[in-house]
Amino acid sequence: MRIAIVSDAWLPQVNGVVRTLDTVRGELVEMGHTVEMFGPDRFRTWPCPTYPEIRLALFPTRRLATLLRSFAPEAIHIATEGPLGMAARRFCLDNKLPFTTAYHTRFPEYVRARFLFPTAWTYAIMRRFHGPSSGVMVSTDSIRRDLAARGFRNIKSWTRGVDLELFRPRDPGPTPEDPQRPIWLYVGRVAIEKNIEAFLALDLPGSKWVVGGGPLLPKFVARYPDVRFTGQQQGEQLAALYRAADVFVFPSRTDTFGLVLLEALASGLPVAAYPVPGPRDVIGDAPVGALNDDLRAAALMALDADRAACRAHAARYSWRRTAEIFFGNLAPFQAPDAGWRQTRPQPSVHAGQEGIASRAG
Repeated sequence: MRIAIVSDAWLPQVNGVVRTLDTVRGELVEMGHTVEMFGPDRFRTWPCPTYPEIRLALFPTRRLATLLRSFAPEAIHIATEGPLGMAARRFCLDNKLPFTTAYHTRFPEYVRARFLFPTAWTYAIMRRFHGPSSGVMVSTDSIRRDLAARGFRNIKSWTRGVDLELFRPRDPGPTPEDPQRPIWLYVGRVAIEKNIEAFLALDLPGSKWVVGGGPLLPKFVARYPDVRFTGQQQGEQLAALYRAADVFVFPSRTDTFGLVLLEALASGLPVAAYPVPGPRDVIGDAPVGALNDDLRAAALMALDADRAACRAHAARYSWRRTAEIFFGNLAPFQAPDAGWRQTRPQPSVHAGQEGIASRAG
């Protein structure tokens, strides 16, 4: 199948959404499908307000329509609700094409954390965006229940995976004596919506490591001189930091899943987090860490978790299975070959809109 994935989050960004889409794309290609990514790298861009490291597509509607027609997909998936996502949604609705969407980010909570904007208003916008979707893919049961209670429809489960070869436990044996242990690790954006200062301010023995970049990094480097800030790390360098640590501390209250939770567990690293969506779904009652409204208490309790159990828990998650679920959730077009390959852009009955003259061929 020819699959188009439209996403405002794409390389060279480093985050869970990008890792998920990039890995799933690779799995789908190995399964024999043709997958084309439509990200900001193919458009003129401008920096995201308050987060200049992220570039947003500038007026992408016409160019995206041209690119989609050229690729002639058999299914379209819209991964994000940004400028590209809105342009893809408009294109599909204008041309009566089914599409699927994903709820990767608890955007209303992010907006509230940054701008104090009421979540009810933002959820209304999100509900309108996802309303026409043939399937709104969500990563956990907690998010599924929450969105259903807020009036979202056509919700479909889509779990996540982890690279068990890259993220692996440290060699067996006693932990090296180190006056800086235990090592408490955080991996993720250094941004207000991640609630990272709840971790940095904890009174814990040993040392804290923070892996990642973001708008608050300079401020926190100055405020917390005893914390080791490594900046963004990827691949084996990131995996080595997981292996070296003693507990992974996840202070976020707004993530839909938290891929870093699986990466930590695959590395044999127990998790300390709040009992909120994401950690509640990944960790639950398993003996692989601790969930507590008192994050310090959770961190200290997690020290006693069995590292072998952490690895076994993560081994239940497969990227191939993630890709298979994604494929099963798609909404393929009817008679796609006839529709795309015999169609050329024609003037729409509405001025200024582009249309597909026929999909029947």
